[in-house]
Amino acid sequence: MSAKIRQAGITDDVQFGESVTVIQPVNLYGCSIGNNSFIGPFTEIQRKVSIGAHCKIQSHSFICELVEIGDHCFIGHGVMFVNDLFAEGGPAGGDQTKWKPTHIGNHVSIGSNATILPVRICDHVVIGAGAVVTKNIDQPGVYAGNPARFIRKHISG
Repeated sequence: MSAKIRQAGITDDVQFGESVTVIQPVNLYGCSIGNNSFIGPFTEIQRKVSIGAHCKIQSHSFICELVEIGDHCFIGHGVMFVNDLFAEGGPAGGDQTKWKPTHIGNHVSIGSNATILPVRICDHVVIGAGAVVTKNIDQPGVYAGNPARFIRKHISG
């Protein structure tokens, strides 16, 4: 029996902006990270992911292919992004044509252990810890629960 053993790490095709901080161990490949962003340990960011400037990605988060995160965003510990909805009753496997994109606007905060399905989230949204976002969010505010629902308007200040 033979096995392919690969090391986690940062591949040469990752594009870093200025003053990016990465705490290893991480698994980053084929993605771009904007200026002044922070990537915590035990995080995986896959190819075709774009993370804007001034973002903070906390530890143990998984950001799968086809996710775009705007500027000034916070991704809490253990946040999971999903790009495969198992539309045919099981994983799409290598058939990337079945994967769906996710777009996160600017000034979005996602609480620890939230799960984000392929959706669009507008600017100025807070997602509560443990929430499961199953539908697009088009109105700024605070959302929580499973499935995530509008709780109240965002209070800035």
